[in-house]
Amino acid sequence: MVFLQTNFISLTLTEGRLTEQLLKSKVAQMQPSEFDDLANEIFLYQYRYNPIYQQFCDSITKLAPWRKPPFYLPISAFKTNIVTTVGELPTHFFESSGTTGSINSRHYINDVGFYLQMSMKGFENQYGSLSNYCILALLPHYLERQHSSLVEMVRFFISKSEKPQSGFFLNETNMVYQILQDNKKAGIPTILFGVSFALLDFVAEFQMDFPELIVMETGGMKGRREEMTREELHFHIKRGFNIQNVHSEYGMTELLSQAWSKGDGIFTPSQTMKISIREATDPFESEKPGKTGVIHIIDLVNIDSCSFIATEDLGIDLKNGNFLVQGRLDLADIRGCNLMIA
Repeated sequence: MVFLQTNFISLTLTEGRLTEQLLKSKVAQMQPSEFDDLANEIFLYQYRYNPIYQQFCDSITKLAPWRKPPFYLPISAFKTNIVTTVGELPTHFFESSGTTGSINSRHYINDVGFYLQMSMKGFENQYGSLSNYCILALLPHYLERQHSSLVEMVRFFISKSEKPQSGFFLNETNMVYQILQDNKKAGIPTILFGVSFALLDFVAEFQMDFPELIVMETGGMKGRREEMTREELHFHIKRGFNIQNVHSEYGMTELLSQAWSKGDGIFTPSQTMKISIREATDPFESEKPGKTGVIHIIDLVNIDSCSFIATEDLGIDLKNGNFLVQGRLDLADIRGCNLMIA
């Protein structure tokens, strides 16, 4: 990826201010071949109008003037700063779940509808129309708090389903079991979104034979169960539902795009998302394909905040646009986004 640069300190916007609405329109209509050019435009826009990101970029430039943008903002910045490119503070925010005593991240956004539409587009590119599915959600911890981006997305997905059985279920596991049994008999395509501990609780209570079911594990033990590897978790889920693969969603509070896995922990990013793997000891150096490093993300939907994020997650670049997620950096805060400790 080549980013526009002569003298980085003097970067300005191209002729005519690239407004938030214009950029969102471009992202919504983007073709894959346009990703890099649009990332350039968003970088220039956010450098100029996002004070936190501008300060961060300027500090990197002073310390290491030979480094070239984009610079990836550490995800922890969302815990201690209001990261926004909008002139005034947006009225809506998403908040990470965190753990007792931890500092939660807040992601301020100006347009929830844009997030939901792009999430749906990314999902349907891989799974087909939401209207075809019965969508069930076992997300008890997320439902018990406000400002969850996951709940907002799944609620929107449910609204697009044409199956009346679709919905959230807090503790009504018997009802979920009956719906699944009925859907299997009727041949209704079904997706079960579930936080890890809720799925484990469910299969401890019920055993099913529903090979066609898509189980979408969203991670997060949240102290409810002993942490386990993804392989152990998926083993129990597969056995409990008699399915071949466990699907997963890779997303987090600080991002508005998602990646989706149809099994084996291999994630395919949405078209608005691109990952790179950097060395754990030097975030400016790319890690070799096949080697474990830190996941850095360009998220074009993140126009209201920052599109260039350095996560605290470890992964491997599979060289075909897909990637593996392997856990978290040592000392990184445990959050309820969706990664099991590897």
